[in-house]
Amino acid sequence: MEAWRAPPGAVEALLAARHGDPFAVLGPHAAPGGLVIRALVPDVEALWVVPADGSAATPLPRRDGACFEGLLPGRALPFGYRLRAERHGGAWEFEDPYRFGETLGPLDDHLMLEGTHRRLHQRLGAHHTLHEGVDGTRFAVWAPNAARVSVVGAFNGWDGRRHPMRKRVDSGVWELFIPGLGAGTPYKYEILSRDGVVQPLKADPFGRAAEMRPSTASLVPADAPFAWDDADFVAARPGTQSRRAPISIYEVHAPSWRRHPDQRFYDWDDLIASLIPHVAWMGFTHIELMPVMEHPLDESWGYQPIGLHAPTARLGDPEGLKRFIAACHAQGIGVLLDWVPAHFPKDAHGLARFDGGTLYEHPDPLRGFHRAWGTAVFDYGRREVAAFLASNALYWMEEFHADGLRVDAVSTMVHLDHGRAPGEWTPNKEGGTENPEAVAFLRQVNALVEEEHPGAIMVAEEATSWPGVSRPASKGGLGFRYKWNMGWMNDTLRYVAIDPIHRRWHHKLITFGMMYAFSEDFVLPLSHDEVVHGKGSLLGRLPGDDWQRFATLRAYYAMMWAHPGKKLLFMGGEIAQWREWSEAREIDWWLLQFAPHQGVQRLVRDLNLLYRSMPALHARDAEPEGFRWIDADDEARSIFSWLRFDGEGGAPVAMICNMTPVPHVGLRFGLPRAGVWREVLNTDAAEYGGSGVGNLGGVVAERLAFQGFPASATVTVPPLGTIWLVAEGPAPEEEAPEDEKGESDAE
Repeated sequence: MEAWRAPPGAVEALLAARHGDPFAVLGPHAAPGGLVIRALVPDVEALWVVPADGSAATPLPRRDGACFEGLLPGRALPFGYRLRAERHGGAWEFEDPYRFGETLGPLDDHLMLEGTHRRLHQRLGAHHTLHEGVDGTRFAVWAPNAARVSVVGAFNGWDGRRHPMRKRVDSGVWELFIPGLGAGTPYKYEILSRDGVVQPLKADPFGRAAEMRPSTASLVPADAPFAWDDADFVAARPGTQSRRAPISIYEVHAPSWRRHPDQRFYDWDDLIASLIPHVAWMGFTHIELMPVMEHPLDESWGYQPIGLHAPTARLGDPEGLKRFIAACHAQGIGVLLDWVPAHFPKDAHGLARFDGGTLYEHPDPLRGFHRAWGTAVFDYGRREVAAFLASNALYWMEEFHADGLRVDAVSTMVHLDHGRAPGEWTPNKEGGTENPEAVAFLRQVNALVEEEHPGAIMVAEEATSWPGVSRPASKGGLGFRYKWNMGWMNDTLRYVAIDPIHRRWHHKLITFGMMYAFSEDFVLPLSHDEVVHGKGSLLGRLPGDDWQRFATLRAYYAMMWAHPGKKLLFMGGEIAQWREWSEAREIDWWLLQFAPHQGVQRLVRDLNLLYRSMPALHARDAEPEGFRWIDADDEARSIFSWLRFDGEGGAPVAMICNMTPVPHVGLRFGLPRAGVWREVLNTDAAEYGGSGVGNLGGVVAERLAFQGFPASATVTVPPLGTIWLVAEGPAPEEEAPEDEKGESDAE
């Protein structure tokens, strides 16, 4: 056998799709006396080499089966050519993928291994590009334990022999440039594990577009430049998203916000035309989208993501999400995306056992599997996995201009035993329950976001008392900007579900939250989790007749908007939906034909507009000087009263909430200023559906000391109602409080 011929074993391995180094055999190779070219092209009758210099085509003899091999005398590298195939009297030409050089470099390998590559999404995955002057798509995937990886799709008959990839030994990344493949091409990876088992076809972990379920292939993205016009909005984020800014978030599950009459999902352009105007009119500052990353099961709401880089095909192409966010920014609305680095599903086409063994998941099954959820758990201590997730966080801000991420299930990340029964977890090296690798990872991601995207916010859903979630890592914290206040949410929802006659015995469910209100920078969340799984809607869980239910909900909302902390309300809450939320149908918008639901919507709008316009209600959300109780101890009447301050000497706001159906006339409250206090909000106003009990536009505080304040006023407090009073005029000079007088309640 001539010396230039490939060894039989190498050819057999190629034909069996078992060769781990296809570039060592296929393509052009220097040989004594010329250049040998080998190609593996199934199902053709003849193959020719067509030189790029215009010289005559040369037949490439068939070596064995689909393998063709031939020597071109006098030729030398570099040598440009195409291949021409013939079958059934027809012929076509194509580029040989194995004549092209590498698409990645040693710096990529180094940063990948080091776990410091911040732009992995730009290097791995599929990228439509020009390579060595030829149009096509470059592919790269991390699979260090694989014996062979191939790109497969309809373009090659899903045949793993056709496009095996080049392995970069240093990093475990496999790469290949396939000429002629363009945007929209479906593809997957066929992986042969090191023990010789062909794995289920895998979607691309860095795939930036995906097929519509139930299909599961990744798609080559268009990669067309997007004309962003939001530089001023992005530049302003350090102020507009700071702890002293008004932040009121409308949480949305986009596939069920609205549906077409035939139950088709609204796409991003439909949402631009409908959701954005709604949010703008309602006065919310932000939209938070429940996970828009690709996921196989509608019922998971996106919290079981299969493609962390691919916006779900349910709502259109990735460009649609960019148009949506750009349109939000044009209306002054920020966009937060739910992000799920806590776990991933075990679907065969996903990350689970990606190259035949544990790769993305922790190798210890007690660390790498969450039994309660039936999902795998990332190995945060592996540098490449941490880099994959960190790069993904930056990707959504860099490529889609997201204004922040709400990080799901942080508790299960930082606590090894959270949600796990005895025997389902193992302690850390010191015998504790903390997960130091997850803690380090979260600090890393939060620091990267702060560095790369100033003003973008990271929000933690953390349900335990982990200290310093929203404190900088330099001060021992996790480095988030905000933390969901799950304690406030649980206590207050439990309180309002109690019959008013018994609320006096549960007064501290409302007041206790102020014991820790400034330990973190909080968001007060009334999220989707509170209106599913048999909990009922917010309105539906309240006691009493319909009038009492609507009144209680309005009073509760107004108390929430006056409480320290940023605000979050799940869609449907603003119209007092009766039914529990379901991802399978749109919100019950038809309820807005009825006055009580219109009243709640009008109230939420007014709450947002007042909250944004009055610094006392937001400027010191995370600082004790922004809050002072008027009376925290009126259990007998189930009345709560407090003051909010802006810390700059501006007009304070008094909030008084009565959580019983008994009105109070002439009840005295201490106030920091004498003079007129205008009633800017009354949830019992007729326009909201209330009974109209109130203070005829305001009260006058006299210089009569009471409850530790230099002034006081008699106030009418409506039944199951909340009022806001704001001081008018400049602040008077400080006066020493007189002796406190007794209260009056002329009813």
